[in-house]
Amino acid sequence: MSSKPRPNRRRNLLVRWGGLSVAGTAVLAVVISLASRRERLVIAPAGTGTAGVTSILQRTAEDRDVPIQFEDVTGRVGVNFRHFPAVRASYIAEDMGSGLAWGDYDGDGYPDLFLVNLVGSVVTGAGNDAQAGRSRLYRNMNGERFEDVTEAAGIHFAGFGMGACWGDYDNDGDLDLYITAFGGNVLYENLGDGTFRDVTLLRGVQDSRFSSGCSWADYDRDGDLDLFVCNYVDFGFREGDRAVPDPEYAEQPYTLNPNAYAPVANSLFRNNGPGRAGSAPGFTDVAAQAGVDDPKGRGLSASWFDMDNDGWPDLYVANDVSYNGVFRNRADGTFEDIGASSLAADYRSAMGLAVADFDNDLDLDLVITHWIAQENALYRNMLLDASGGQKSNGGLWFLDAADEFGLGQIALDMVGWATGFCDFDNDGLRDLWMVNGHTFEMGRPAGLPARQKVLIPQPPFVFWNRGKDGFVEVAARACPRLAKPFVGRGGAQADFDRDGRVDLALLAHGEEAIILRNTSRSPGHWLRVRLRQSGGNTFAIGARVYVTSGGVTQMEEVGCSSSYLSQSEMTLHFGLGKESTAESIRILWPDGEQEVLTAVPADQELQRTHAARYPVGHSP
Repeated sequence: MSSKPRPNRRRNLLVRWGGLSVAGTAVLAVVISLASRRERLVIAPAGTGTAGVTSILQRTAEDRDVPIQFEDVTGRVGVNFRHFPAVRASYIAEDMGSGLAWGDYDGDGYPDLFLVNLVGSVVTGAGNDAQAGRSRLYRNMNGERFEDVTEAAGIHFAGFGMGACWGDYDNDGDLDLYITAFGGNVLYENLGDGTFRDVTLLRGVQDSRFSSGCSWADYDRDGDLDLFVCNYVDFGFREGDRAVPDPEYAEQPYTLNPNAYAPVANSLFRNNGPGRAGSAPGFTDVAAQAGVDDPKGRGLSASWFDMDNDGWPDLYVANDVSYNGVFRNRADGTFEDIGASSLAADYRSAMGLAVADFDNDLDLDLVITHWIAQENALYRNMLLDASGGQKSNGGLWFLDAADEFGLGQIALDMVGWATGFCDFDNDGLRDLWMVNGHTFEMGRPAGLPARQKVLIPQPPFVFWNRGKDGFVEVAARACPRLAKPFVGRGGAQADFDRDGRVDLALLAHGEEAIILRNTSRSPGHWLRVRLRQSGGNTFAIGARVYVTSGGVTQMEEVGCSSSYLSQSEMTLHFGLGKESTAESIRILWPDGEQEVLTAVPADQELQRTHAARYPVGHSP
């Protein structure tokens, strides 16, 4: 990689997309000002840094109307985790991480928590502390507290960790763990006795590039989970690079700008299935031949979900300062790049993803978080119309409705990362959360070494879904901890205490992990659906569940949303509002079989097991 900085395209992109996102020359002037004047970003709180512009579509709600409430229980439940125990040195490889992953690795029904860490600074000879910077596995103890079992479990990863995802790659009934990093990814196989072993080289999933998001799916429907890994940029540490100023941002080193580094192709590790004589499976990287390597994209997040309702998992990849990847599964082992025709491949700076059928029209929509002055995107899937569930025009395309629903302009002065849809108050409408945190630096705060600069903290968002009235931002009123800005990165959701209310775990760069228990008052009825299979794909990733109550049908898909470098639990959650019974539950299993249940009482976790028949279709 050349040491000469690449031309910075961020300002051009901001002007281009700022002008397209909101009409009028006043808005364009605000976008240019946001791109040029860092001091405004530091001073202005969310939604006010562009007064008179970002407030146009902002929704409000009285305090007494907000039912969503959280309690910060981090210390009480025993999660004592500090991210990045080192002196920050202004390199992009230090600033992009890290994430976390919920997964029930011990099979007791309670989701456990894995927190990814950065061992320290990428600076050679920085004296990193491998113990303090280790990633950590916390076992959920009956929903009451968490126990750090990292050492006992045999997870010894101490590197420049980015993301993680759980998946049963060997179909033995327990979750294995993949960790992405700058400088070496790791696959830990679950041995079923509470311990893990490193099988990275043995299974052929090693990668020493700058990897970021990862996501499991059975894309070829042969019963074995495959693994997609995003790769970001061709970063390499060189002493003195941080002294080179960014050509567009004089106060920022170019080592923080993704445009300064070439993009890196992604990996799709196809699971080859059981080997001879019952040996465990290995993987082959088929990204190029499948058409999803995307060598011009700077990949950060990826979600598998069935965009076109044909039963085959498609792939969406969020790219930083490059076109996003929208890949439609051809059901023959290859994918069609439909980015242009789908209208969902915007050239912005995309970070996090959330996937859900938020408008209950029985196709999956997605939210994407972006860098400053680019707004969030809410891509409504226009495959089916909202009234009769009929095909729209035979094509697959998306409509960005962020401003219509109050999610766009409020984020103009934010840098968004992890995000997720979930029904916090169980009223049958999916709410939305996201964490924010800058990539710009500010001067040395009191008490820090003279050479250290810190990233600018920003407040997170919790959007209360008001149906036809759109989303209302209520984070500060939902929890005092959320009123305090932090440098957000990872985050994911899980009902860790199994009380029927969805909780959150968030990760702040250079700070603590944050565990928020949902204490929403007078929540509605609910159903949780936990699926398992025998015969392959044991956790039923890709299965769809349709729940009808009060004449409304909700749909969720197992494992479809990957947040940012993070993973939510695989048990599906449905809020039923005032309905104490679900009229019907229809399960569409990954092998195409269907199961229908009727008159199912609410306020329970429903567990279903299916004897799957594989392979379903083409297995390349």
